[in-house]
Amino acid sequence: MDYKLLDGKAVAAQMKKEMADEVAQIKAAGGKTPHLAAILVGHDGGSETYVASKVRTCEEIGFKSSLIRYEDDVTEEELLRKVDELNNDADVDGFIVQLPLPRHISEQKVIEAIDYRKDVDGFHPINVGRMSIGLPCFVSATPAGILELLKRYEIETRGKHCVVLGRSNIVGKPMATLMMQKSYPGDCTVTVCHSRSTNLKEMCQKADIIIAALGVPEFVTADMVKEGAVIVDVGTTRVPNANTKSGFKLTGDVKFDEVAPKCAFITPVPGGVGPMTIISLMRNTLLAGKKEIYK
Repeated sequence: MDYKLLDGKAVAAQMKKEMADEVAQIKAAGGKTPHLAAILVGHDGGSETYVASKVRTCEEIGFKSSLIRYEDDVTEEELLRKVDELNNDADVDGFIVQLPLPRHISEQKVIEAIDYRKDVDGFHPINVGRMSIGLPCFVSATPAGILELLKRYEIETRGKHCVVLGRSNIVGKPMATLMMQKSYPGDCTVTVCHSRSTNLKEMCQKADIIIAALGVPEFVTADMVKEGAVIVDVGTTRVPNANTKSGFKLTGDVKFDEVAPKCAFITPVPGGVGPMTIISLMRNTLLAGKKEIYK
C-alpha cells in the first residue's frame, strides 16, 4: 500500500505563516502584540531544546516572548511567587512552566496556581474540565496539534475505531476525550490502552486510527496494524545512535519502516507531531492575546 506522510513540519509552516499575517494585521491596526512567557527550571536537555524552539517560533510569528530561568534548586515558594507575578502582569497574555520540574516542587500545585485564562499549555483543571464537556478552552498543545493535522489532511474520523496508546494527562486522556467529541475531527469509538491492558495487540489490529503516546521506542509493529490504518506517532525518545553527530536518534513509538507500508497515512518522527505541538501552543497564545476564549 502506498502510504502518505502526515507532514507536521509542512502544516506547521503553513499555520506559522497564517498567524504571522494575522499578527502583522493586529499590529498595523494598533492592537496589542501577543506576549508569551516561559519559565524554565534547570537544564534538562529536552526542555532546553523545546523552549529554545518556542522562543524562536514566537519571534518568527511576531509575538513578544520572555524566558525566565531558574536553577534546579529554586524553591517551590519562589516559583509560585513568579507564577503569581505573571498572572498579574497585564502585558503577559499566556505563559507556560516547562515540565518536568525538579522533585521537590509539586507540578500539580504549580499548574493549579496558573491563571487558567493564561494557561496556554491547557493543563489547568478548569481547562481540562471545560475540554471534557466540550466548552471553549485552551486545549493542550499536542492533542490540539494532532486534531489540526487530521483536519488538514481531511482524514475521516466519523464512526471510526480509534485506539489511543497511553493514558497520560498531557496526551493520552485529552486525546481520547477529543476523538469522541461530537465534532470533526471526532465522533470516533475510542479505546484507551496502557501498560495494564491485556489484549492490546488485538485492540490495535481492529483500529482504523492508532495514536501512539506510550514513550516506548518502536512499540507498535506491523503485526499490530491493519491495512489502511492511520497512524499518529507521538513518541520522541532519544535512543543512542553511533551514526549521528549528537550520538542519539529521535525514535517514535512506531517501528516506522515496518509499519508504514500497511498504512494509508502515518506521521514521521521527527517532523510529525513535534512541530504541530509547538505551533498549537502559538495558536493558544494568539487566542489568549485576542482574548477570544476568556473575554
